[in-house]
Amino acid sequence: MSARFQGSFVAMVTPFRSGTVDEAKLRELVEFHVAHGTDGLIPCGTTGESPTLSHDEHKRVVEVVLEAARGRIQVVAGTGSNSTAEAVDLTQHAERAGAAGALVVNPYYNKPTQDGLYRHFRAVAESVAIPILVYNIQSRTAVNVETPTLERLARDVKNVAGVKEASGSLDQMSQVIAACGPDFSVLSGDDNVTLPLMAIGGHGVISVIANLLPRETAELVHAALDGDWKRARELHYRLFPMARAAFLETNPIPIKEAMAMAGMLEPEFRLPMCRMSEANRERLRAVLKTYGLVK
Repeated sequence: MSARFQGSFVAMVTPFRSGTVDEAKLRELVEFHVAHGTDGLIPCGTTGESPTLSHDEHKRVVEVVLEAARGRIQVVAGTGSNSTAEAVDLTQHAERAGAAGALVVNPYYNKPTQDGLYRHFRAVAESVAIPILVYNIQSRTAVNVETPTLERLARDVKNVAGVKEASGSLDQMSQVIAACGPDFSVLSGDDNVTLPLMAIGGHGVISVIANLLPRETAELVHAALDGDWKRARELHYRLFPMARAAFLETNPIPIKEAMAMAGMLEPEFRLPMCRMSEANRERLRAVLKTYGLVK
């Protein structure tokens, strides 16, 4: 048996127009990724500004992406919350809608203990039959899913299938791979460490920059999966400037601004997310020029 999730997944932005979700643009983005080799889509992750979506909007975004995908590409719905009951509701909806799995972020602000984290993820996973990916990102949630907790989940809960690792620590990622085994999907949550993670046994990425550069991101991941490390390194260094630029300000501000500069969507956010500063916008534009995305 191999890992259930591997390849290049994109943490999709949510396009807005005049304050509402732009469903037509969302469908266009799905077609863009199908055409450019992305392996899977993640609607309503935190890159999709999910904390600012109403529950009805959240569910509708997942439904629209699944309708547009028409089974041509995997869809793993973001369904996390700092409320376990809310995460269960969103995850059950994703299962009913036909998602291939769910990405569940650490409960934020609550700052649960490791036992609380275990109980939270177990409750969500046991409420559905679809596989669950834990999204471990201490920098935005105040808690780290420690390796023994993740190992316990992988052992005790059959549909906890992997983790989106955004701890920033290759040491921790190595511990997870060693503890949870080769069938447990370990996906990078940071574009700049996709290649290093795959070199130690990771399975791919849930990418921010693939919103803009999907083909190159997918090529990097598949070169690494195929053991073509020379090509993977070339692509890593080609993508590295964009990976850094994507965090000039808080994600998803830079990637949406970049997509707007490239004519892909409107540069619209929901507060407390807001437009990028002019100085950083010029820095971002300079990076995009190196990729031929703006003049």
